[in-house]
Amino acid sequence: MAAPRVGDQAPGFSLAGTGGRQYPLDELRGRPAVLVFYPGDDTSVCTRQLCSYSGDMASFDGLGATVWGISPQDVDSHQRFAAKHRLTMPLLADTDKAVGRAYGIVGPGGLYRRSVFVVDAQGAIRHAHRALVGLTYRPTAELLAAVEAAKTRPE
Repeated sequence: MAAPRVGDQAPGFSLAGTGGRQYPLDELRGRPAVLVFYPGDDTSVCTRQLCSYSGDMASFDGLGATVWGISPQDVDSHQRFAAKHRLTMPLLADTDKAVGRAYGIVGPGGLYRRSVFVVDAQGAIRHAHRALVGLTYRPTAELLAAVEAAKTRPE
């Protein structure tokens, strides 16, 4: 299966996450979404990345965008990580990496590549960034601009 590109429909999924519930991508229809794929809970770059996005959640909310973090750790690990760092976005558990594979972000050795997708209100991918080396992450301003562009794109 080829990795989805900008303009393609975002692969659907439903994953367990923090808050004790399932998170189906379908529930985000009608508003933009930012899907943040990250390699691991409590790792240095992932912690900085998710704390940064969490701290900027009001800006995402102001654009009507939902932000979900997705990684291969289980929900218990996500709960501890979110509580420790007071993260405000749901963290979803892709323990079998099926969603990561569907988005083309599983690299050599089965490791997640740090990646971000902006999905528009109709479910199409409008921005995609897949890191080859995940030592940095996309700044909030870039993601907010991508959300804004997704909102103004004609259907």
